Amino acid sequence: MPNPPDPASLPPPFRWRIRVYWEDTDAGGVVYHASYLRFLERARTEWLRAHGIDQTRVREEHGIVFVVRDLAIEFLRPARLDDEVDACVTPVRRRAASLEFAQALERVGDGTALVRATVRAACVEADGFRPAPIPRLLAERLADG
Repeated sequence: MPNPPDPASLPPPFRWRIRVYWEDTDAGGVVYHASYLRFLERARTEWLRAHGIDQTRVREEHGIVFVVRDLAIEFLRPARLDDEVDACVTPVRRRAASLEFAQALERVGDGTALVRATVRAACVEADGFRPAPIPRLLAERLADG
């Protein structure tokens, strides 16, 4: 993935608050690494909703879905049972058939950075998973945000 732009040039991140439950942790009460991916996914989904984009409706009306194409993740500090975590989403780049995001997970209260990630979501046909351009209406909604 290409290097993202300077963070100072990006808009403030969208934030989605998450509580860590037992199901998210290992036997020691520390968040299991795959749970962080779910937290990042939820935040991207809610970011789309905040832009008026419901993924089920997009699939039904446009015949496309967004899938993770690639992901780079840094695990900085552990989250633990009962922590509140802000899952942050910052759109970095929109191309004809993909969206790139800078994402972070931060512990609420002390602001500790837990995870940093760069995620590229590709737009693909719902049937067949071939690359597809992002529909104009969706691209306009995303540009307005």
